Amino acid sequence: MANAGVDDDIFEALLETVERFVRERLIPAEPTVEENDEIPADIVAEMKEMGLFGISIGEEYGGLGLSTMQEARLIEALCNASLVFRSLIGTTVGIGSQGIVMDGTEAQKREWLPKLATGEAISAFALTEPDYGSDASRIKTSARREGDDFIINGTKRYITNAPYASVFTLMARSNPEIPGARGISAFIVPADTPGITVAKPDKKMGQRGAKTADVIFENVRVPAANIVGGLENEGKGFVTAMKVLDRGRVHISAMATGTAQRMLNEATDYAMDRKTMEKPIAEHQLVQAMLADCQTEIYAMRSLAHMAAKLYDEKGAAPMEAACAKYFTTEAAGRIADRCVQVFGGAGYMAEYAIERLYRDVRLLRIYEGTSQIQQTTIAKGLVKRRAEQR
Repeated sequence: MANAGVDDDIFEALLETVERFVRERLIPAEPTVEENDEIPADIVAEMKEMGLFGISIGEEYGGLGLSTMQEARLIEALCNASLVFRSLIGTTVGIGSQGIVMDGTEAQKREWLPKLATGEAISAFALTEPDYGSDASRIKTSARREGDDFIINGTKRYITNAPYASVFTLMARSNPEIPGARGISAFIVPADTPGITVAKPDKKMGQRGAKTADVIFENVRVPAANIVGGLENEGKGFVTAMKVLDRGRVHISAMATGTAQRMLNEATDYAMDRKTMEKPIAEHQLVQAMLADCQTEIYAMRSLAHMAAKLYDEKGAAPMEAACAKYFTTEAAGRIADRCVQVFGGAGYMAEYAIERLYRDVRLLRIYEGTSQIQQTTIAKGLVKRRAEQR
């Protein structure tokens, strides 16, 4: 089930366009986004026009149909700008749409994917709850069968793009008699369905301009046909969620690599310009050591992300490798952020420099779509299983 993506020449032209867009439009807009907590409408329109909302949706549904490797390279380039811009497209490109892409019926794909690919509709992935994040198999949101419908009740927390969402891919417990993952189904729930309330956007440490919020479902009536994959997929929603997160972890690895490269660029430029003892601090060996450590880790991050992406394209799954990539790259991005602030010294603590904001923004990477601790668990289980098969 190899995924070759689009023609190399077409992709390279798209990548060059994104790199120019980042330099000329996104990076200059970062202070405005930080101040206003909002991405300007003209930039949103440009991202739609470029097809960025549809990079992981097949061409037959109006998307660009990039391979996982191509997506990783493009997302790394996009994340040379603030992670906020990626967040705008992230749920539609990744966890919001991929459940429909991977397991949806043909009717579900034809109804939603063309709208998502153009940005006409924005998708959000509603899994996390107030009491259950990492332990997602124990979610409490209920979906009670009533004739040809399900009645959904519950609260979802920290749902990215919830204030903008046109549709939610919602995980709910459709069979209360079955504990754990096997009782969970995935539902396609249009955001304008009666009974849905999106709470006030959260105030966050970083990534201002990216919106998250609680979503409350009160007696929300959804047709049984809205189960992702149809009724025969009832009780298989958790499997869908894990498959979606598998590819999403490769995507986040590319994000971490892109923002790490941006932070190193900022620190290197500062070290070349800032002088102490009558020479640039880039010539001081202890500063050089910090820059060298950052560069070395970035090479390792990119290599690991690309390895996981290549394997995913070849096999359609890479759970242990994607977990390794997500774990290493996001942890490394945190270390790089800390070193880069250190290179700036006291200036790195001041809001006038981008590194202060980037330092705050990058912290979330080690938490969402599976904490570092969840990745460690996944890696260990995969390792033991693989070794058992080899013995």
